[in-house]
Amino acid sequence: MGKTMRACVFHGKDNIKVEEVARPVAGVGEAVIRITLTTICGTDLHILRGEYPVKPGLVIGHEPVGIIEELGVGVTGYSVGDRVLVGAITPCGQCHGCLAGHLSQCGHGSGYEAMGGWRFGNTINGSQAEYLLVPNAQANLAKIPDELTDEQVVLLADIASTGFSGAESGGVKIGDAVVIFAEGPIGLCATAGAKLMGASLIIGVDSDPVRLEMAKKMGANVTLNHQEVDVVAEIKNLTGGGADVTIEALGTQQTFENALRSLRPGGTLSSLGVYSGKLSMPYDAFAAGLGDQKIVTTLCPGGKERMRRLMETVRYGRVDLTPLLTHTYSLDKITEAYSLFGERRDGVLKVAIKPASA
Repeated sequence: MGKTMRACVFHGKDNIKVEEVARPVAGVGEAVIRITLTTICGTDLHILRGEYPVKPGLVIGHEPVGIIEELGVGVTGYSVGDRVLVGAITPCGQCHGCLAGHLSQCGHGSGYEAMGGWRFGNTINGSQAEYLLVPNAQANLAKIPDELTDEQVVLLADIASTGFSGAESGGVKIGDAVVIFAEGPIGLCATAGAKLMGASLIIGVDSDPVRLEMAKKMGANVTLNHQEVDVVAEIKNLTGGGADVTIEALGTQQTFENALRSLRPGGTLSSLGVYSGKLSMPYDAFAAGLGDQKIVTTLCPGGKERMRRLMETVRYGRVDLTPLLTHTYSLDKITEAYSLFGERRDGVLKVAIKPASA
């Protein structure tokens, strides 16, 4: 077994390279998996553009599927050769955040200082590589049922877990009217999540015709192009005064305001966007605080039980995310894949990456 591997390394704004780096070795409680499939995510684009603080030299990528190559001392119930899915965020399972049920806010034994715990490709080396070191492996390795392919489960690691959580955190109930603002990959999964939760009317908002068409396939009854109509007025007309739940899946001032203005009194805005700039809240947009409305935020839920549950929804035909994987590249051509994804060419939604070792 070699001591090095190929990996996509972040060196600074607009500067990533595929190069030879040290292959990880499993320590106590850790595992090494050989990556068989990963992706490029919107967060990776933010990193590449210098919009997130990520240290140079970090391997990026955070949607990993692979095969266990090495198990550290203390990891039980797994064998070398097992196919596994690992969530983008790797909770320890033992800190205050984890034990309180907030696994995405894992502080790894030190409270909430981490504010989001360890995330592949953001705070620890990620999955756009031939091998990946998985911390707290006992809490994070989810075995993949034999009948499921890599392509069927890879998006569960982040965008599906995040998107579905938008509907879950928003408290979508049977019969609710739900609006999803921005039908990128996260928004498309939020659309599927709203359908899974029992929403009766699902409205997708975007300006990209490819994404709007996919929103219908994911469960949207109605799609609105925000460049062609007054979406707030149209939503209030369609829902008889406002949506029960709106899901903001982009992270801009405009989408946040529109999501807030589209709510009925007593409704909930479920925010999945990451706001890299200043976010303000006009008093009139939330009825001057008198509308009994809620704003909730959610970070990608991780951990092996979350992954197991998501795989069960795929296993029993409740959701199919494979149409979102529109392009596939090898690891050595990942810079071309980033260009395609970043420029949104050729109807791209998600790009799958296959390391040469796979």
